Amino acid sequence: MEQPGLGDGVVRTIGADHVALREQVLAELRRRIVDGDYAQGERLTETRLADDFGVSRNPVREALRVVEAEGFVQILPRRGAVVATLDETAVRDLFAVREQLETLAGGLAAERATPADVARLRRLLDEASAATDAKDFDRVAELNSAFHRAVIEVSGNRWLLSISAAMYHHVHWVFRVGAAQRAPHSWEEHIRLVETIEAGDPAAATIAARDHVAAAAKAALSSRPESA
Repeated sequence: MEQPGLGDGVVRTIGADHVALREQVLAELRRRIVDGDYAQGERLTETRLADDFGVSRNPVREALRVVEAEGFVQILPRRGAVVATLDETAVRDLFAVREQLETLAGGLAAERATPADVARLRRLLDEASAATDAKDFDRVAELNSAFHRAVIEVSGNRWLLSISAAMYHHVHWVFRVGAAQRAPHSWEEHIRLVETIEAGDPAAATIAARDHVAAAAKAALSSRPESA
């Protein structure tokens, strides 16, 4: 952010560069955890991350605080920061919340969607289909989260949008673990949901959303290493 200064110059707001750097480090740290570059249970020291990102330890320390609050990292005695583990309880809790939010969003979207909204959802389906065919599962995972956020936006409920914002980082994380197996089935379920939204049928959309979350939960639990 810049503010007008004296003469023809500008005076940068104090801390603006620092905040921007912190946010860049946070976004990259979160991405590497979600994409599996930093594995579950892996130790993350400030020094190592500073070297990985080519920055000082200060923005790394601040980013670690955020991802700890978000549940991506745990601070353990004598070990420090380690990547959190997607254990069965964490996965079940995530999907319990998803079921409530996404079924509500699906029903509201069916009531409120415009033709432009439906076209937007179908474009995301087309992009996901292409990414699945190309076996670009990083992109598939991104599009999965984008699709669900779009349905919530179409619902027009600002509280749903606010509550779900942080959750979809974890949805992305869980989906990415089993994306190669899950992707084709997931998009078939998304197509069914979009069709019910386009038909303006809230009851059918609610059922489609609930069935999708149930199938996704089953797949996520079965793809965990200890479930293999």
